[in-house]
Amino acid sequence: MHDGILIGEGVVLDARPASFATRGVGSLVDVLATLTLGVAVLLATQGAASADLRWQRTTTVVLMVVLLVGVPVTVETLSRGRSLGKLVMGLRVVRDDGGPVRFRHALIRALVGVFEIWFTFGAVAIIASLSNAKGKRLGDVLAGTYAVRVRGARGWEQPLVMAPGLAAWARDADMRRLPDGLALQVRQVLDRAPRLAPASRAQLTDSLAGRVEAYVAPGPPPGVPAEVFLHAVLHERRDRELARGHVEQERAVAQAALLHRLPFGVADPRD
Repeated sequence: MHDGILIGEGVVLDARPASFATRGVGSLVDVLATLTLGVAVLLATQGAASADLRWQRTTTVVLMVVLLVGVPVTVETLSRGRSLGKLVMGLRVVRDDGGPVRFRHALIRALVGVFEIWFTFGAVAIIASLSNAKGKRLGDVLAGTYAVRVRGARGWEQPLVMAPGLAAWARDADMRRLPDGLALQVRQVLDRAPRLAPASRAQLTDSLAGRVEAYVAPGPPPGVPAEVFLHAVLHERRDRELARGHVEQERAVAQAALLHRLPFGVADPRD
């Protein structure tokens, strides 16, 4: 069975952690991009800020917060784990269960990154990454995330289908988060189902339906085939994941707009 992870968009990704070299190059690209943006902003505001030293210091502090925390949090949340460096290297940050990162994960990674990447010139991040089996830095350990390689990943052959008679039930059902790996196992079986022998197909889907049903309340209506039930659960799970992602994106946009207004909203110390 292919060892992959399932994200909200229903894309199968290689679950093997990204190599240290690719993560390092990606991080270097992010650092250079941040430094370039910071220098450009400082040069653009130097004339206005040079008139008052206190104002210049205030602007510099706010700019550092925006660049080191606000920008990476916004980018990772909106892109669901892909900064500029990760995009260049074909990487993505995902949760330990394979799902897409949200605002909380991006915020923890950014806050810890200020210390382990910027304050220590990356020394702490390098040591932590080399010491972890998945190459996690401290921010990843605390956030419950890690980086994987996604370049060249392919989608599923068989789409998820919601039976018309189950749409209302699925919408109102209480679906708890499935254990790590179970959703992936179900998705792989559903993708392979048309190529399986009828007896093996029925045996696998019946077994998986029994495991999944423990996390769904109420259970499916009587007489619903196991395979149809599994399709409905993963279909609804995907839609809910995407809906949560949209909410996180809207929240990140609002927070980014607030952060970007800060330099202009700080009161002039001379007033």
